[in-house]
Amino acid sequence: MCFGSKDKTTDPAPKPAPVPQSSSTTVAANPKASMPQHYAPPPGPPPSHGQGQSQSSPYYAPPAGPPPSHHQEEYAPPPGPPPPDTKNNPFFNSNPNSNSNSSSGTEYAPPPGPPPSHGGHGDSKKEKQQHNWQTAVPDTALLPPPPNFFSGFDRSPANNATEEECEAGESWCKQYPLYGPMSLSPAESAARTGNIAMYAPPSFTGTLTHVRPGVWTASSPRNSRDTCLATYPPLYHAAAHSPLVTGSLKKTAYYEVRILERGSRSDEISLSLGFVAPPYPAFRLPGWHRGSLGVHGDDGHRYVNDRWGGKAFTSAFRRGETVGLGMEFCPRNGGGVRVEVFLTRDGAERGRWDLHEETDREQDLPVTGLEGYHDLCAAVGAFDKVAFEVVFAPELWRWRGYEG
Repeated sequence: MCFGSKDKTTDPAPKPAPVPQSSSTTVAANPKASMPQHYAPPPGPPPSHGQGQSQSSPYYAPPAGPPPSHHQEEYAPPPGPPPPDTKNNPFFNSNPNSNSNSSSGTEYAPPPGPPPSHGGHGDSKKEKQQHNWQTAVPDTALLPPPPNFFSGFDRSPANNATEEECEAGESWCKQYPLYGPMSLSPAESAARTGNIAMYAPPSFTGTLTHVRPGVWTASSPRNSRDTCLATYPPLYHAAAHSPLVTGSLKKTAYYEVRILERGSRSDEISLSLGFVAPPYPAFRLPGWHRGSLGVHGDDGHRYVNDRWGGKAFTSAFRRGETVGLGMEFCPRNGGGVRVEVFLTRDGAERGRWDLHEETDREQDLPVTGLEGYHDLCAAVGAFDKVAFEVVFAPELWRWRGYEG
């Protein structure tokens, strides 16, 4: 065995060490001594090859024919169909007299007639009673209607204020937080009779006139800026009108606005109806900031603390039309107040929504100030050229559903 090329010495290889010999050497100790000097195998093949060799050749040859494991004929299944298995095979029928499309009569055929679950034609007694889904589905009539998530707009399709005006309104609201509800005062009786005063901010360039108790007229010139006209005393007095205080089943705050033919644009009504919790920025329309809601006449959208494009609600207002806006306050099962807002047009209700409807957490802002725990003033927003009449006296309303 070679270990490689590292060993380069020229010394002779060491001799093997001598093996000590025993004095009594036997044949077993040296078995090669008993074997003959010249060994040769016996003649002929080995004993194991003696059988089966041919006489003509001394070498082994296999027997004639194929191996025992191979048959002369290839395998073929027996003629005819497989035997029927009535216990385990559902595709064959053991009854040779059954109706079948096969000539052998052994293929499966369903029994005559409809399945057992159908009970036959016209046999209503055998039909099983269907599941009554109405008993399993809870009654959702008392729940608020689902919101229309696809009705929100980033911008109004009619008119939009500037971003600077929006930021100014937000800054004003942060500087002047919401007032708490006022205590009871003689002014509360004025709200009951409709003898409500209306005020315009000093920046208003139009006119506001008190015609008679419960009726005011106003107009704004062309290209006038956004203005919010508000009432005092509040139309909803939390200390006097809340169902949680009075124990009544419902309190409704409502007023109407008649859009005058004279002084209004024919193509667009630059007017909005709303409610605001004081204080509210007078240079912004109702519904754009906290504690306010409104329905705008130029696009028909409703706004609740929404300074974007509002949500689809009704069609645009028209000249000569009487439009009313109301809020209903009712005790809620389990505590609190349920608030619904509704709109009337020429004396008929044309839509409403639940203030606490399910809203989008990321897009809809809180409704704080409108939930019945703060005073609420009627607010009419005007911009551009428009003329209108505000009516607070219930006997002069076109809507006859007022219940106080």
